[in-house]
Amino acid sequence: MKSQVRVSRDSQEEELEAKRQALEFRLCGVGRLLVAYSGGTDSAFLAWAAHKILGAEMLAVIADSPSLSRAHLRDAVEFAEQHGIPLRVVDTHELENPDYARNDGARCFHCKDELFKVMEEVGGPLGFRSVAYGMNVDDVGDFRPGQRAAAEHSVLAPLAEAGLTKEEIRTLARQQGLRLWDKPASACLSSRIAYGLPVTRETLGSIEKGEEALFAMGFRQFRVRHHGELARIEISREELPRMLSLSMFEEASAALKRIGYKYVTLDLDGYRSGSMNALLPASEIAGIGMKKSESPK
Repeated sequence: MKSQVRVSRDSQEEELEAKRQALEFRLCGVGRLLVAYSGGTDSAFLAWAAHKILGAEMLAVIADSPSLSRAHLRDAVEFAEQHGIPLRVVDTHELENPDYARNDGARCFHCKDELFKVMEEVGGPLGFRSVAYGMNVDDVGDFRPGQRAAAEHSVLAPLAEAGLTKEEIRTLARQQGLRLWDKPASACLSSRIAYGLPVTRETLGSIEKGEEALFAMGFRQFRVRHHGELARIEISREELPRMLSLSMFEEASAALKRIGYKYVTLDLDGYRSGSMNALLPASEIAGIGMKKSESPK
């Protein structure tokens, strides 16, 4: 039995090493490269790997947007500085786009479309001809309208091309001693707003303050979902038992009501990525996946 386990483990390690080499080989052939960087594990590992291969021939680009929390922006900048990764912080203006602000199922498309347009404007004069982002194998087939924006802008996905999963990326990051190998996943703040409610600076600020309060309470993987006057808290299953006491209920409720929420509720299903998508009808999800020219009448 032990020999079988060892063979299986050796096989997995060989497969992961092959994928790592495939990633490096792909990066060697892209020329001068811009990397869409958010500070999450996937995009940070891609930026780190690209810098390792390309050196000054790559540039990480992060959007200083109201939908990115200040804490995450600071952490992303610190990681880049720690590893000497060239970084450009750019302003994006997706909130000025009514199609984004109205917050339907295509919101993520408009966000990524704006980001990639800005990156092209930055990279063109500097001689950067390619753009890459942190999509991986686990993202393929998931409901992610931003992938359509990436396709329309011919953005590369080296992690997915190398066959890397989220877990494998974290393993490689840990092997390289990158401190964010186990960083909790965190989508933009706009993803916390129920579809149909407008995205505003004020709402994003409330969500950010609410999540800062939960972080100060010691929680690590969670979301504050915005439903107008109601805040719905999602806590990871592993951490959920710690929330289940009257004292924690009172502390969380008081913190969020100070921010302006009238009602605070705890989601008994716990944290799960993309939970707001459950509100979208299947027909809308299918339509968003189409190109503009293919959209249903």
